[in-house]
Amino acid sequence: MTTGGPRRKGAALGLALLAAVSVAGCGDPGAGSDAPESRASANSPSPSATPPARLCANLIGYWARRSLTGDTYGDYQSMGLSDGQYEILRKVVDGARAERKRAGERSADRSIDHRARELCAERYREGEPTGGPWG
Repeated sequence: MTTGGPRRKGAALGLALLAAVSVAGCGDPGAGSDAPESRASANSPSPSATPPARLCANLIGYWARRSLTGDTYGDYQSMGLSDGQYEILRKVVDGARAERKRAGERSADRSIDHRARELCAERYREGEPTGGPWG
């Protein structure tokens, strides 16, 4: 039995990215301010949580770039994606591959960001999707 290896390192990287994206911006926006709005927002349960659509777009962008270089492993769950997010990833990667062939790497990279934001915004426009825990 071996320990480590590319899959474990990739899984660790994916989990580290997920944690970093989830925690990004978790400061106290009301610190140092006496304004009532600042105190109210500082008392809210999660004043600066990353919106689901942005978190989705960040994850999709990360995995799309890795997919284009052939540096992926496992299934959507090992990537930290839901089934619905994985469907978005497949669309984004397919579009980026076509764009890379048509106009090059830089254009494909921009395509990833644009399409991931667009599809994730559509998916989360009503809040959380209602397709069950893997939706």
